[in-house]
Amino acid sequence: MLENIINQIESYNPNADVSVVAKAYNYAEMAHSNAQTRFSGERYFIHPYNVALILADLHVDVQTIAAGLLHDVVEDTGITYDDIKREFGEEIANMVDGVTKLSKVKYRNKEERQAESLRKMIIAMSKDIRVVIIKLADRLHNIRTLQYMPKEKQYQKAMETIEIYAPIANRLGIASIKWELEDLSLKYIDPEGYQDLLEKVQQKSEQRKDYISRIISVMQEKLSDAGIEADIKGRPKSLYSIYKKMYFKNRAFEQIYDLIAVRIIVDSIKDCYGALGTMHTLWKPIPGRFKDYIAMPKPNMYQSLHTTVIGPAGEPFEIQIRTLEMHRTAEYGIAAHWKYKEGIDEQTNYEEKLNWLRQMLEWQQETNDPAEFMETLKIDLYADEVFVFTPKGEVVNIPTGSTPIDFAYRVHSAVGNKCVGAKVNGRIVPIDTKLKTGDQIEILTSQSSAGPSRDWLKIAASSQAKSKIRKFFKERDKDFNVEKGKELVEREVKKQGYQVSDLLKDDWLKFVADKYSMFTANNLYAAVGNGGITENQIVNRLKLLYMEKNKDKIELEKIENLEKNTNITSKTPSRIEKHASGVIIKGIDNVKVRFSKCCSPVPGDAIVGYITRGRGVSVHRADCTNIHDLTDSEDQRFIEVEWDYGKKATFVSELQIKALDRPRLLQDLTALYAEAKLNAVSLNLRITKDRVAIVDIGFEINETKQIEDLMKKIKKLDGVLEVYRNKK
Repeated sequence: MLENIINQIESYNPNADVSVVAKAYNYAEMAHSNAQTRFSGERYFIHPYNVALILADLHVDVQTIAAGLLHDVVEDTGITYDDIKREFGEEIANMVDGVTKLSKVKYRNKEERQAESLRKMIIAMSKDIRVVIIKLADRLHNIRTLQYMPKEKQYQKAMETIEIYAPIANRLGIASIKWELEDLSLKYIDPEGYQDLLEKVQQKSEQRKDYISRIISVMQEKLSDAGIEADIKGRPKSLYSIYKKMYFKNRAFEQIYDLIAVRIIVDSIKDCYGALGTMHTLWKPIPGRFKDYIAMPKPNMYQSLHTTVIGPAGEPFEIQIRTLEMHRTAEYGIAAHWKYKEGIDEQTNYEEKLNWLRQMLEWQQETNDPAEFMETLKIDLYADEVFVFTPKGEVVNIPTGSTPIDFAYRVHSAVGNKCVGAKVNGRIVPIDTKLKTGDQIEILTSQSSAGPSRDWLKIAASSQAKSKIRKFFKERDKDFNVEKGKELVEREVKKQGYQVSDLLKDDWLKFVADKYSMFTANNLYAAVGNGGITENQIVNRLKLLYMEKNKDKIELEKIENLEKNTNITSKTPSRIEKHASGVIIKGIDNVKVRFSKCCSPVPGDAIVGYITRGRGVSVHRADCTNIHDLTDSEDQRFIEVEWDYGKKATFVSELQIKALDRPRLLQDLTALYAEAKLNAVSLNLRITKDRVAIVDIGFEINETKQIEDLMKKIKKLDGVLEVYRNKK
């Protein structure tokens, strides 16, 4: 296995020092030598071995391959970052650390964990882009072996791949990984659609083999006559790209023009344009289907000429023309930077190609809400580009839908802040004008400008511009936001039953500020004032510090509260008291009972009681994440509770159903719960951009069996992917 990796490295870099790879191989194999296995039953080391092979296929340097072999040892074994640093040096240790997920940190929910792990990876990417190349290789091998995972994990991992990792591969220009990630993910997101499409493409491919051979033969002859040496091959079309055109642009399979595609590799840029002219004399080009990515490369460094022509049988097909260097960049993207790194002094100037990454870092530091972070990340990764010109003729790429405001902030923050108007193609236009490829933009500025308007946040399309506008207001309004934030925090402290002096201690505020990378109490208050962090988040962290410092006092309060709310003396044995709520509380009389909305318990669920401050006993499901996240010092506030099955009370339980969008989905769901004689009290339906229907339905029930029986029936419906009880 080690020989396979070394042979692959030496095939593209004969001078490579492979000793570090051999050392990493042996170290990782030893670290994973325990009984740990993958879902497939294979020993775990098979995974880092395959990750290293994928990296070698990308022709990266030996340090990256060594880090690929070691990428899971910190996360899954007893080996630490310091151990890796001592054995392999800081460069490799930092790459391993950048790929390591935040599995040992407690988070409120799965979304927050995912957001923070991605945030960590993006920061690591900004220091060393090889971190994300390792992560992509890791994800690719996991997707290749996804069939061994449980069904619900398959869908979840496939969606995450299609929404996050495939777009990152695209942004880095690594087409070979992007296509495979997309096609394999589609297999688990829409298995029937994938299989149907695969059969159609294979059938058409078999029918067209002779046709493509004839086309290539004619091309070769004509290019040879023109004195152009070329390597010509048929190009397979990505299944996912066909799927997107069919389902998102409502096209029939027969309407996909570039199912047949031919790629021409030539020696020089001059030959690219010469070959294009030759092709256009052979067959008529389809208007509007020509793209020159050589003169205006994509942000991911992709360069090529694209044209679609009407072939000899009257059938359209696509032609791509590029040099060998352009082809290498199209396949390996940013990874091509390290291809021949060892032994060569000349370094490729690739820094400017990573502008999007620096922009992503700017706004991710401004965004503290996990849901907002994930949504903005997806928008930024998926954004198509338009190419516009400065008055001096320089090309600037900005997201589709951008306005002069986006362009101004793309040039410089100072230009955006002083913008008072814009000219597009020599004419003054409104600042909310949508820019198109080929437009020439001139920004009009004034030193007396008061700065941006808050309305600009609704007009700007790019996360970069929005981030810089928000930053302007934060800096300008900081004093006001500090006062406003302090007031909100103090109000929340009192609302939660504490004295301001109990929680707002200077050293505690400094500790919490450090946790949020804000470093001073004023910065923390300012963040609350401008809505970056909620006052509830701050007070909850301060409460944890208070509880840690006042364990004895809290224990005494608990005893006093119990004595105050019961009619028993120390000599009277505990008795069981029934409540009109349908819950029996052991040992307490005359206390309010309320059902927690975070987990919505119903009869049949395992439950636990929690003594709150001034609001009686809160009843939670035993598996509620809010209960499990409480600190040890709060464990003393739990109390035994059980259902009173003699009392018939009505409860609301909500289901969330994820299903492929299809006709009659709602009718089928309605028929099921009507048959079960359940009353629906709320219903919400939304369709994602991937055509997945998410349905939330609230039902009135008396016990869990009613909802469990309904869930079993729903799971059998055609196209249903997931069904579970919602935790509000």
